[in-house]
Amino acid sequence: MRDRLPAERDEVRIRTGILPERDDRNGGAEALPEVEGGNGGRMNILAIETATDACSCALECSGKVSLRHTVEPRRHTELLLPMIDAVLAEAGVGFRALDAIAFGRGPGSFTGLRIACAVAQGLGFGADRPLVPVSTLQTVAAGMHRTRGARRVLAAFDARMGEVYWGAFEWDGVAMAAVFDESVGPPDAVRVPDGNGWAGAGPGWSAHRAALHDRLAGRLEDRRDMLDAARLPEAIDMLAPAKAACEAGLVVAPEDAAPVYLRSNVARAAPRRLV
Repeated sequence: MRDRLPAERDEVRIRTGILPERDDRNGGAEALPEVEGGNGGRMNILAIETATDACSCALECSGKVSLRHTVEPRRHTELLLPMIDAVLAEAGVGFRALDAIAFGRGPGSFTGLRIACAVAQGLGFGADRPLVPVSTLQTVAAGMHRTRGARRVLAAFDARMGEVYWGAFEWDGVAMAAVFDESVGPPDAVRVPDGNGWAGAGPGWSAHRAALHDRLAGRLEDRRDMLDAARLPEAIDMLAPAKAACEAGLVVAPEDAAPVYLRSNVARAAPRRLV
């Protein structure tokens, strides 16, 4: 069984004051609910993102979105739970009104990824709800689509040691879909996507601008607003892919949730159907 980050998860369970219901038909094991999308087919999704210097959470409830977002490095553990409380209070709902909880699964900061995963696990266990891992690179790409109208985005984070976390995403009419697997490696050796008109987003473009531009010569959109090297992930941009995953039944049990580091060979299970 995968590391459940017990200390952090138990703290969240105590913090929320919610204990999971038990299913006596299954020997007392915790039973995961089906993701039904109640409220006229609308889903209530809480999204949390702490993979970078940004700390962010968003709640879509009854078709309305509440958002909290700040950039305050090394204060994620202090800020995240009050931010979650704030968006729930703004919507006037509790944790059990949620259909699922989405978390930024990475890549990103080692500590930041563990914070989001641990909090999501604690809330998932406490409220008896499934989790939805969402790529942090995909979230940045979705932000470029939402704010700049970009339909093709190359997302890059500085991975230190002269490398970048790298992903290519293209609008498919519902969300920014991955064109190929995310990777980590030298900026002058990143995988080059087909076609042109690609926008760039994420701090990796600032740290390795020259190498990435040289590598992607002729592929990039020449409009200045199609490169945002300061863009960090915002939880609001996790909502669309999280809902799509829920509708497809691609959610994970809280105990199966794990960060994706890319650089290390951390074992993880692919999302499996629970509905």
